[in-house]
Amino acid sequence: MLTALRPSSPGTAIVGLFFAIVLAVGALVPGALAPLLAITAAFGLAILAGRHLTGCSVAWLLIAGTSLEMTMNDLVGPPAFGITIAAVKGTQLGVAALCIMRYGPRLDPFNPAWAFGAIFAVGLVHGLYPGLTPADSLRSLAGSTIPFAFCFARVPRDWASAMIRATRWAPLISVAGGAVLYAANLRPLFVESGGARLAGLGHPAFLGGICLAAIYAGLIRLYRDGARGDLVLLGVNFVLLVLTGARAPMAYAVMVTGLTFAFVSAPGMPTRRRWLLLVGAATLLLLLVMMNHALADIRLFNILSTRSTDLSGRDLLWPPFEQAASQSYWFGWGLGAGNFIIPPDSEVAQLVQTWAAHNEYLRMEVEGGQLGRGLLIIAFVLWVVHNTRGLPRAERQIMRLVFIAFAAHAATDNVLISTPASVLFTFVAAVFSGSSPGNITARRSRLPKVEAVA
Repeated sequence: MLTALRPSSPGTAIVGLFFAIVLAVGALVPGALAPLLAITAAFGLAILAGRHLTGCSVAWLLIAGTSLEMTMNDLVGPPAFGITIAAVKGTQLGVAALCIMRYGPRLDPFNPAWAFGAIFAVGLVHGLYPGLTPADSLRSLAGSTIPFAFCFARVPRDWASAMIRATRWAPLISVAGGAVLYAANLRPLFVESGGARLAGLGHPAFLGGICLAAIYAGLIRLYRDGARGDLVLLGVNFVLLVLTGARAPMAYAVMVTGLTFAFVSAPGMPTRRRWLLLVGAATLLLLLVMMNHALADIRLFNILSTRSTDLSGRDLLWPPFEQAASQSYWFGWGLGAGNFIIPPDSEVAQLVQTWAAHNEYLRMEVEGGQLGRGLLIIAFVLWVVHNTRGLPRAERQIMRLVFIAFAAHAATDNVLISTPASVLFTFVAAVFSGSSPGNITARRSRLPKVEAVA
């Protein structure tokens, strides 16, 4: 490396010549200097990321997991919200492209991104919802497909392991960053919404989604290694999820974890240990129920005490979407139409502070009709079955449980278009990479050594 940086090396001469050309063009055309420097900086960052691709990927995932768009919105203003989302997703696309170039491409034939592309094309042919332009639909296509970007790279096992570890730590980093801003009196750590809700650097609902992905990653890690530290971090992420007050993520985290411990076995997780964990969790749950009134200030326990049900205004949000879907039953109104059903300045949007459907099946019925929604569901089923076939038995069962929970969760939340979707599907790409031929061969080649040590 030091040799490559010597003044006499060809690489240094080429870099020096490049900067000389940039400065010369800037001197002749001053208006072009800023764009040229920006392009130069982008190329420099790309080269740096390519040399440290795993670290760069981990850094991106941790940033995405903090939902920084919420912090930027509060500290800078609403324009920073969209810019931050675009920067995070654009960075994901760039890092994924570097992974594809370095590690090789992967077709992933049943990836749901292909279904989103088909819905986009049909929408352009059929006709778009009033007010929805082709450019709007194209932006929605990018937002829908970029979360799957890493699935198209043939990533190595060390990259996948690093991303699974990073997913587990993302909620804690978000909360730690939120605590720093709270200590500096810049942003609250908890927000009030039917009780106190932990927000971290983002929004409680988004942090709940990140905690859910972290718990899934914790289960995969626990079944691979069975270390005590993995179990502790899994418990910490459960505590953070409770503090977010996110009801649906909590329910699905408990379901997937409970079924995994009850029925999924592995060498590192024998039956006795798994059932001890279940008994311990049930005992803790009983204690929390008994302390329900004492913890009523926390949103989740407040809901249990008051028996509140519809806190997201879904009874107001769903009827307009159902009406729009009925007007184009088979083909829908094009990708992105879900953003135009309820105007942002309408009374409903002002009342519930959102105009999203909070139901992915309903949103995709509006955007793709019955055919588009059916195609997307079929793509998800085939994708999961195809990519879990080559996984170890325990991981295969866990990931299929994860997607059963995901299918149920999609009926009440925006699980395809929110920031946590990028984190979840990157984690999924990391796990699915274990079913690729190269990684399967590498895993099998290590088995004799493991048996010999045993």
